[in-house]
Amino acid sequence: MAETIDMVNEDQLPGHESELEPKPDWTPRYPGSGRLKDKVAIVTGADSGIGRAIAALFAREGADVAILYLCEHDDAQKTKAIVEGEGRRAIAIPGDLGDKQFCERAVQQVVDTFGRLDVLVNNAGEQHPDKDIRDITDEQLRRTFQTNIFSMFYMVQAARPHLRSGAAIVNCTSVTMYKGAEILLDYSATKGAITAFTRSLSQNLIKDGIRVNAVAPGPIWTPLNPFGGQPKEKIPEFGKDTPMERPGQPNEVAPAFLFLACEDSSYMSGQVLHPNGGTIVNG
Repeated sequence: MAETIDMVNEDQLPGHESELEPKPDWTPRYPGSGRLKDKVAIVTGADSGIGRAIAALFAREGADVAILYLCEHDDAQKTKAIVEGEGRRAIAIPGDLGDKQFCERAVQQVVDTFGRLDVLVNNAGEQHPDKDIRDITDEQLRRTFQTNIFSMFYMVQAARPHLRSGAAIVNCTSVTMYKGAEILLDYSATKGAITAFTRSLSQNLIKDGIRVNAVAPGPIWTPLNPFGGQPKEKIPEFGKDTPMERPGQPNEVAPAFLFLACEDSSYMSGQVLHPNGGTIVNG
């Protein structure tokens, strides 16, 4: 049976950002410059962590944002308030991204509400540490792949009819895809799949003027790790093995997503950015 050696049981994931101390820093660092003016973006996993920081920054840059999340309603409402505080519209849609029908309903709700879709950010994910590959249950293996990579297929399939030339898709992979992670075997495998998916999808859609890129964060201080994604005893040292000797903050990652979502990256597709504290990997 898979170990549950963290602050909460696995069935309580993804965890409430409102209960996390110290609080992650999601606040955009600079005034907006209209780089996503009047665009509509879907951000999955936007209730907390990196997703919240992306939603906040996109709103500051002029986008209306659909917040897709699993079950943390208080966190999602906080993100919605953040977007609205930037003067933009927001909707929060709860549900399981591993369910194809939910993804179809959610995308349709976004288009019905905002009238268009310009940016899809596939950010949601889950991870569970296991020291021995034999401890990874069939249920966990299927669930991790369903949440982390199947959901991206489902979201892109649902979004595709609404994406026009100039649209952008940004996927969240991970440094673990490049350097490995001995206790995150299933998680890192999904991140490898995400990178391959990004590169292949970019070739599939570029002829229609749709760019597809990815971001591969290193250790970032979000609910994902302290609420089940890392062994409890590793949390005090989380991120200290990077050259910068600290974990990153969500607002240090969100600008990479913004760059790939807006016209600043108009000559980039099939690429991966690496906000990871200085760890050198083959991109």
